Amino acid sequence: MKKRLIPFMLMLVLIISACSNESDNNEKEASTDKEKSGTITYQSENGPIEVPADPQRVLVLSSFAGNIMALDVNLVGVDSWSKMNPRFEKELKNVEEVSDESLEKIIELEPDLIIGLSTINNVDKLSEIAPTVTYTYGKVDYLTQHLEIGKLLNKEKEAKAWIDDFKKRAQTAGEDIKAKIGEETTVSVIENFDKQLYVYGDNWGRGTEILYQEMKLKMPEKVKETALKDGYYALSLEVMPEFSGDYVILSKDSEQDNSFQETDTYKNIPAVKNNRVFEVNMKEFYFNDPLTLDFQLDYFIKNFLGN
Repeated sequence: MKKRLIPFMLMLVLIISACSNESDNNEKEASTDKEKSGTITYQSENGPIEVPADPQRVLVLSSFAGNIMALDVNLVGVDSWSKMNPRFEKELKNVEEVSDESLEKIIELEPDLIIGLSTINNVDKLSEIAPTVTYTYGKVDYLTQHLEIGKLLNKEKEAKAWIDDFKKRAQTAGEDIKAKIGEETTVSVIENFDKQLYVYGDNWGRGTEILYQEMKLKMPEKVKETALKDGYYALSLEVMPEFSGDYVILSKDSEQDNSFQETDTYKNIPAVKNNRVFEVNMKEFYFNDPLTLDFQLDYFIKNFLGN
């Protein structure tokens, strides 16, 4: 009986092994067929979603236009903030401005992929037009965010290469800047927007990621106490001196009311008196995509080091 059982068990093992190999081969073939058919599966924060392997008509509803352009992928529609960025003007000249409410225009643009923040409206309706992927701002750090978009666009390798190069350049510049201005010298990023002053933490665009995360420059204690948790803090002109570092990056829009700069309170801030205020165009400095980050880094190197 045992002699009969051994060949039977051996045959059973061979059959199971063959079935397993066939199953693995079928999965590999299915995956290959899917890529050949033009799609990949992206693991989004809301679960897996099938997206184009080589997207040709991407539509961005918030924040990420610069990430898409940096990866050399075609855009057919962007949000109003991206459209008004002077540094994007040439690239976005023939790209339509859209919002999460302009569904008819979006349909006409025939996007094959839609990207936006998790706060956009009409996600269900947008998903019927094209695969729609959303991201929660701040859920991952700013460089990981670019890497995720690289994965989404099937360009992870290109995204990773830029990230590695950028970190190296930014950290080297940070060492040079600290050597010149001093390890304990503080820097503030303050913005005037819609008649309100804001000071920013270390992850809210305007160059904050470079200054604080990569260059490791110091922020004033008052800024640490108020702006780190939420990313920003609204303040009045009267207390602005308390939040101003030895250097101030002042983000402003020339079309808005900047009369606060004519007050004695502002003029008596040490950074102002010592000519250590670097004024930047809010519309250019707003984002933290690769194109903007490269621009911000060059600006800081030029203004802090005189290069």
